[in-house]
Amino acid sequence: MNALELADEAATRALGARIAGSFAAGGVIYLQGELGAGKTTLVRGLLGALGVGGRVKSPTYTLLEPYELAGGRLAVHLDLYRLGAAEELEYLGLRALAQPGNLLLVEWPERGAGHLPAPDLRVILSHHGEARRARLEPPGTLA
Repeated sequence: MNALELADEAATRALGARIAGSFAAGGVIYLQGELGAGKTTLVRGLLGALGVGGRVKSPTYTLLEPYELAGGRLAVHLDLYRLGAAEELEYLGLRALAQPGNLLLVEWPERGAGHLPAPDLRVILSHHGEARRARLEPPGTLA
């Protein structure tokens, strides 16, 4: 897919909201890109569109933040940047969280390689001057 131009934070949130429509029933989304590329901003737009009210925090230090969705399902936002080893995902209870109907949003998925469920979508964000670019890749493609 061609890169989408994201002029500002509002455009990044709007892209997250558009993606949310395809993941109302759950799934796994990998969010990739360098620091400050807009991964958490995109998650805020996505979760807001799925009805999550209140503040959506970055899980940079907690590694994961769960959010309740309609129907008792969960959205789990993971930030694996500070993960010491992929095996640590077992201690976070990832297996129990990766249930059908739940939504996993994984920043820095390469740090959990071999221990994460396969993605349904990969979003690659990058800096482009003052703006950002996003590339959406279906499962089975390499980043």
